[in-house]
Amino acid sequence: MAGNEWINGYLEAILDSGAAAIEEQKPASVNLRERGHFNPTRYFVEEVVTGVDETDLHRTWIKVVATRNTRERSSRLENMCWRIWHLTRKKKQLEWEELQRLAKRRWEREQVRRDATEDLSEDLSEGEKGDALGELTQAETPRKTFQRNSSNLEVWSDDKKEKKLYIVLISLHGLVRGDNMELGRDSDTGGQVKYVVELSRALAKMPGVYRVDLFTRQISSPEVDWSYGEPTEMLTTASEDDADDVGESSGAYIVRIPFGPRDKYLHKELLWPYIQEFVDGALAHILNMSKVLGEQIGGGQPVWPYVIHGHYADAGDTAALLSGALNVPMVLTGHSLGRNKLEQLLKQGRQSKEDINSTYKIMRRIEGEELSLDAAELVITSTKQEIEEQWGLYDGFDVKLEKVLRARARRGVDCHGRYMPRMAVIPPGMDFSSVIVQEDAPEVDGELVSLIGGTDGSSPKAIPAIWSEVMRFLTNPHKPMILALSRPDPKKNITTLLKAFGECRPLRELANLTLIMGNRDDIDEMSGGNASVLITVLKLIDKYDLYGQVAYPKHHKQYDVPEIYRLAARTKGVFINPALVEPFGLTLIEAAAHGLPMVATKNGGPVDIQRALNNGLLVDPHDQQAIADALLKLVSEKNLWHECRKNGWKNIHLYSWPEHCRTYLTRVASSRSRHPHWQTDTGDEIAAEESSFNDSLKDVQDMSLRLSVDGEKYSLNGSLDPLAASSGDPLQDQVKRVLSRMKKPETNSKDTEGGKLENVTNKYPILRRRRRLIVLTLDCYDSNGVPEMKMIQIVQNILKAVRLDTQTARVTGFAISTAMPVSETIEFLKSAKIQVNEFDALICSSGSEVYYPGIYTEEDGKLFPDPDYSSHIAYRWGYEGLKKTIWKLMSPEGEEKSSGYPIPIEEDVKSSNAHCVTYIVKDPSKAKKVDELRQKLRMRGLRCHPMYCRNSTRMQVVPLLASRAQALRYIFVRWGLNVANMFVIAGESGDTDYEELVSGAHKTLIMKEVVTKGSEGLLRTTDLKDDIIPADSPLITSIKGGATAEEIANALKVLSKASL
Repeated sequence: MAGNEWINGYLEAILDSGAAAIEEQKPASVNLRERGHFNPTRYFVEEVVTGVDETDLHRTWIKVVATRNTRERSSRLENMCWRIWHLTRKKKQLEWEELQRLAKRRWEREQVRRDATEDLSEDLSEGEKGDALGELTQAETPRKTFQRNSSNLEVWSDDKKEKKLYIVLISLHGLVRGDNMELGRDSDTGGQVKYVVELSRALAKMPGVYRVDLFTRQISSPEVDWSYGEPTEMLTTASEDDADDVGESSGAYIVRIPFGPRDKYLHKELLWPYIQEFVDGALAHILNMSKVLGEQIGGGQPVWPYVIHGHYADAGDTAALLSGALNVPMVLTGHSLGRNKLEQLLKQGRQSKEDINSTYKIMRRIEGEELSLDAAELVITSTKQEIEEQWGLYDGFDVKLEKVLRARARRGVDCHGRYMPRMAVIPPGMDFSSVIVQEDAPEVDGELVSLIGGTDGSSPKAIPAIWSEVMRFLTNPHKPMILALSRPDPKKNITTLLKAFGECRPLRELANLTLIMGNRDDIDEMSGGNASVLITVLKLIDKYDLYGQVAYPKHHKQYDVPEIYRLAARTKGVFINPALVEPFGLTLIEAAAHGLPMVATKNGGPVDIQRALNNGLLVDPHDQQAIADALLKLVSEKNLWHECRKNGWKNIHLYSWPEHCRTYLTRVASSRSRHPHWQTDTGDEIAAEESSFNDSLKDVQDMSLRLSVDGEKYSLNGSLDPLAASSGDPLQDQVKRVLSRMKKPETNSKDTEGGKLENVTNKYPILRRRRRLIVLTLDCYDSNGVPEMKMIQIVQNILKAVRLDTQTARVTGFAISTAMPVSETIEFLKSAKIQVNEFDALICSSGSEVYYPGIYTEEDGKLFPDPDYSSHIAYRWGYEGLKKTIWKLMSPEGEEKSSGYPIPIEEDVKSSNAHCVTYIVKDPSKAKKVDELRQKLRMRGLRCHPMYCRNSTRMQVVPLLASRAQALRYIFVRWGLNVANMFVIAGESGDTDYEELVSGAHKTLIMKEVVTKGSEGLLRTTDLKDDIIPADSPLITSIKGGATAEEIANALKVLSKASL
């Protein structure tokens, strides 16, 4: 170590600081100016050691102290110095990067607001222009920003009984059941589980609500209780006030949808690839339930969900897809947010962004939250802090722009397709049914003595078992109890509370400390973070010799929690929540309901709770002395304790479930602006059509038997096999006449938006009669974006493969899903000598249009898109504003349009339509990736689906609800064709919407070596494919690209037997 004087200085400083400096993350009491001079090296090391929270470093220090060999000890000390230096350097670098990122984001926000001011001012008067500019640029305090006038909202009341609403809630992860909730079992089974279950029960009891479904994952694993594998669990019946009009399906239910591996309990980070499976399963349940409810309360018409409410990022992503498929409103509650967690983890400096993403799938989570914001009508938060400091980090929400857009909407001024979701602060409710208000008793100590047995030898009264479990730790259980209830998570800050208690002698003499830290059997079997906290707790108890003063029971049931609060209240105790950041703080409300004053962190939701209840004190969770002082003040000053207790009881009604649900339904009703655009069919119409169809089908089948001597088969959607058509058999004419009767029973004319419909040859497409659908989604294009010639042979082989089996051919339909417009699609089919009527549906322009050959045609014989689908996807679509913004964004940075600098895109008017803006990509290397483009569009309030397609030669922007995957779900919902009976045939890569097409409950057949090059290189900066497409799904199989019709038929046959 000679020559490294600075390292020697570090070693000396570490040795002088002592082991306690690292163990407690606090410098030992050392006089830094001893010997008459300031020691900067020692000061620096002490500061670093204080700021480092790394268990590895602590373990190394323990080894160093235990090492007797001087040389080895010096070597280890030197390594420690390097590690401290590295950690410090890394933290400084992260801080600098964070400052740079924040500065860039501020600049982007200002740029977005300038653009919005320019665009939104075009159709305003001069006075309104000034208002808009001022609203977007004026610096406002957060409090003023969110002052809203709610006087125009109609409060939900008892006169809404006739509504009969169907509400869907979604909470995917964790273990969800109605009774004996295993809260604290793991990080996924916590307050959110309790919240959604109680919200479901409370909503079902509200006037006007008929049924509430809480969707979660079905788990049939030996790792968990059998009850989590039950498909349905009733939570409660309907409201007692509606007892005279209660149907058999009314009430609140947990509905468990199977998705992902059936025999495994997966943590939330591993559920992402299976989200699409859940969406399809949930959609099937909703469709079935809507029909059942239609029979009970809908007069025969399906009863669609009034709202779909997603909880957390995964359920928010799911709710966005479900609400898009059904076109009903979506509500989002984040609970905790990914961007906020990412920032906190980066500040700690222990992991790189890549490591964090690998562990927590944080980028997929953030993308799910952004997608949720795109679709949400309303975002419910627990506190204003969540809006201002957490949602404000997202591209999809801007406080000032939201205010301007809302003001314009009130004035009836066009927003040019810009939209920001509304934020509403609705604190969680609480069930007070188990709360027994205890009036102040003059002799609480004597009462407790009589309960547990006194000095006179009298027998103790019966007490709850959990009381005995807690009191067995305590030498004097009569002292006031300081109660903390949380998971042993580092961010819950339990160790700082224990240090505050251990180092404050007056507090130890006056009170006991009870730590309810979830349930545990063996610390060694717990996750690393939780185990580390528990081990530190045990060490601190030993260090401060707190035996007999601290209780930390291993187990408790959910029904024990109210009894624990009661015990603390009986002893005139205090509840504390010292978390570093608390999003809300439901336990604070529970404690207040049981008569416990509180001490809570000043970071997050407790600020709002204290403002409402005024029943305690707020502290800095990092200030150990402040925590001790607040606890001592409440425990020692009895008048203050009684005042806080009474205030809590007086104001607790603000957090009751009826109050929460009333506000919730009021907000949802004011935000509800979506509904399905199609009318469902009556039973008489369906029966009549079935009869007509079956009669015609029998005729065709009879003739098929006579005409299939040479093995030729017929397509049941109106066209004959080309070989059979050329045979010259006179019976062909008879078959054609029968098919003609099937396709053209009558001719109607109908005016719809976009053009006059002539020759509406059949009211419904034959697609609704199919039991199976083959969907061709091969994105096989050359360098000019033209379909490659090998596609022709592949399509012909697929059609031939299905016809090889006469039984399945009769009930199988075909659809083609492509980025090409309908004109180019028909042209391609003609080049392959395939009649358009071979296909039951054409999904064109990346899902922006759906056609049914033979159903809608214009005067000149051209196909006309499904008008219901066009209305369905028009939600939040701003065509002109979007075109203008995209042109600006795709221009090179700092270059003006007039400068002559080449722009990498050019509008393709021929391929565009009312719901699809198409551009020719002239230079893919200069084109912005989808994630970057979507980010910039979101920041401007524009909600849509940008994508690259046709071998990166085209860029298309379609509405938020439009995509090729969502078009298939529309067909499922609109025509009743089950997604599980859809077979998607795709390549190994494709357009940038490829990932959505492959995953889901449908079957997928991947044809290898067919797509030479796709467009996925322009999708996103961070590869999330593994978090979207399941790697081990039985519903996905592959086949070689040059497969024959027989090989394709065999592959489809095997795939048809696959199930989840």
